[in-house]
Amino acid sequence: MTTAPATNPLTYNGYVTQVATMAIVDTTTVNSVVQGVDSAFNAILPQMLNYAELRIQRDLDLTPSMTSNSSYSLTAGNNLLSISVNDFVTLQTVSVVSGSSTIPLMPVTKEYLQNVYNDSTSFALPTNFAIYGGDLATAGNTSQNIIVGPYPDQNYPVLLTGTIRMPSLYYYANSAQAGSSTTFISTYLPDLLLMASMVYISAYQRNFGRMSDDPSMAQSYEGQYQVLKQTAIPEEYRKKFEGDAWSSMSTSPAATPTRG
Repeated sequence: MTTAPATNPLTYNGYVTQVATMAIVDTTTVNSVVQGVDSAFNAILPQMLNYAELRIQRDLDLTPSMTSNSSYSLTAGNNLLSISVNDFVTLQTVSVVSGSSTIPLMPVTKEYLQNVYNDSTSFALPTNFAIYGGDLATAGNTSQNIIVGPYPDQNYPVLLTGTIRMPSLYYYANSAQAGSSTTFISTYLPDLLLMASMVYISAYQRNFGRMSDDPSMAQSYEGQYQVLKQTAIPEEYRKKFEGDAWSSMSTSPAATPTRG
């Protein structure tokens, strides 16, 4: 059953309107998309969203950014697996599928694999993996590589899990979606999104450094962002049962004795 979020979500139009209002920038609507009347303001919108959304994802390690991918496979006799850099930011687990079993591989160092499984003529079901690095041709801009050991004795489907970069709200800056579509961050963390954006836009308003008209402006927004972040971080831990005593509960300052 689909339910509506119990928040006040920000669409792209809502986001631009909110930021422009706080930054005292006039807006207009062109082809159903809200934009500033100042071309310089419009020019920084994509990177302002980048700054805010990427910062939130790095700071909070959001649970919805965790996903899986089963489109890869190991080739018999080849211990190298190349993964698109667009698929994962952090790789968390690597498993091979053998028959009806999905077998997780243990992460080790590449030096361990290179010493223990250095015979390319010795084949078996892989048991370990290591991060090997980016592809040489594009300096890691295309692929990230992992190696496994032992060398696979046959082709194995691979199940990968890890974190991804979540879609940006800027993807919806079009006439069909600007007024209706939202992202997880703009729906459930709109307060953090706006505060982080205001830190960025302070540079546009020349209020970022000591010689600015209002040198405390960026620091004030930064302070608010830090306050909001400190309440959001434990919530993300609780979602993953990494809260107090590996539970999903908030830490209670009163319940200090252990339960009998």
